[in-house]
Amino acid sequence: MSDVPLAERKLKVAAPLAPGEWPCTRATSSAGADSAPRVNNHAQTPRQNDSLSVLLQVEDALPLGIWMGKRGLLVSVSCLAQLFVHEAPAWMVSMVVHMVTLVTMAMVTVSEPVQYKPQHLIVTPPEKKVEKIVDVADKLPTTLDESVVVEKTSLDSKVEQEKKFIDPNNEPEAAPATAAETIESGMHHVAPGDILKFVGGSGGSPFSGRAMARNIKKVEREGGSKSSEQAVSKALKWLANHQLPDGGWSFDLVRCPTCNGQCRNPGTLANARNAATGLALLPFLGTGDTHKVSRKYKSTIHRGLQYLVNRMRVGSHGGALNESGGTMYSHGIAAIAICEAYAMSKDPDLLTPTRAVLGYICYAQDPIGGGWRYNPRQKGDTSVVGWQLMALKSGYMAGFDIPPLVVERTSLFLDGVQRNGGAAYGYTTPGQGEATTAIGLLCRMYLGWKRDNPAMERGVRMLSKRGPSPSNMYYNYYATQVMRHWEGEPWENWNRQMRDQLVHSQAKQGHEEGSWFTGDGDLGAPTGGRLYCTAMATMILEVYYRYMPIYRAESVEQDFPD
Repeated sequence: MSDVPLAERKLKVAAPLAPGEWPCTRATSSAGADSAPRVNNHAQTPRQNDSLSVLLQVEDALPLGIWMGKRGLLVSVSCLAQLFVHEAPAWMVSMVVHMVTLVTMAMVTVSEPVQYKPQHLIVTPPEKKVEKIVDVADKLPTTLDESVVVEKTSLDSKVEQEKKFIDPNNEPEAAPATAAETIESGMHHVAPGDILKFVGGSGGSPFSGRAMARNIKKVEREGGSKSSEQAVSKALKWLANHQLPDGGWSFDLVRCPTCNGQCRNPGTLANARNAATGLALLPFLGTGDTHKVSRKYKSTIHRGLQYLVNRMRVGSHGGALNESGGTMYSHGIAAIAICEAYAMSKDPDLLTPTRAVLGYICYAQDPIGGGWRYNPRQKGDTSVVGWQLMALKSGYMAGFDIPPLVVERTSLFLDGVQRNGGAAYGYTTPGQGEATTAIGLLCRMYLGWKRDNPAMERGVRMLSKRGPSPSNMYYNYYATQVMRHWEGEPWENWNRQMRDQLVHSQAKQGHEEGSWFTGDGDLGAPTGGRLYCTAMATMILEVYYRYMPIYRAESVEQDFPD
């Protein structure tokens, strides 16, 4: 058998074409020998507008030929085109030409106009080594998806290093933060179009960036005493000793390994961990301590904030901290702790969680009546409203622009439960309960009522006449803030009774030393237990410091924007 490949035994590859020569004008014999070319009347350069020209123009856009066999016999598309034109009927040629034209046009794609999105300036803070409060903060998306849950991360290893290598008593004092650093840190990660716009504001504590050294003379001028200072210090120690290993707190003190039932009167709200943690954190912040700067409790605060952010459920409406045991109470209390911590520290890692919890409060408001209650968008009650509005005010003081509609709806709710023209307030209907009246008056202060408001003046007179309660810490907490902001003789008379009552009723010995329990006169005492009573009493004794933004005079002097 011949060694010549099959393709070459049948056909020989033609010689190169001469200039102007068409492939089909050259023929080969059946034996494969070259023969004289036959004259082809159509083997001329085609006219520009005839069918062949159109086909050849199409050919230019296609592969030059089809390769067959190992040695590569090239069958020109041009030959096929000429044969088709000469042999096929005219109507078929026309049809094919049109079909090819349509197919070619279909292959041409026109891209949509490019839409250039505006570029937004994002100011980033100066590079410096800072201790991360959470790894998950940067993972919170700008557009939140309800199905996403914040990944629970382990506590920052730096906290453990701090516990091992840093002596809190010898911790160096941090340098004061400059105004530029404060603003730039707050702007970190801000993106336009968020539920709440961060506007910079004047919300940061003037003491942020340095450790708090309380001046006893200044405290005494504001209404405190050496005894009240000692009571606060003992209370903070008790609270720190009852922090759980995971960084949070529980109203049920039996769950605390360091206590394990040594303290009487544990609470029953075991499933309200977020509320317990937020409430326990606030007294530390009330003394000016933060997770960034503290002589004794930096790690304690850091771990508590870490716990709350890790427990946050992120969705399209923001970051939720409500829970089965504490409902929207838990969210409001925990939100205040996060907002106050951010406002005081200007830690950029807390910016996104702060925005998220505020956004959820705005979503959860009753769109008709304007209040808040146990579940989102439920018809409100004054007690839950107090915590949510306090968080919103804290967020505003921290530099967040609260939607005016949310503020208007809150005023609408208060209008619906007020009595005596706004001097007294009920729970869900018009009334004059002692705790709800104190809450309503404080809310009115946050919403812009001033000392010259007749209803506000009448309400303060009612609180002064009633005086502090020996057992209702909830009422005492809100009423003390109202009187502190009102100032003058009503405040001085109230404070002497309130301060001395708390100093004398604090536990003085044993594992309970530094704590309070006020009995059943407060509806929150049996469920919140000793942890609840201790946190509330401590915050009452801290109003002299005005370290937390919600305690500062600006909280009632600066109105929400219209």
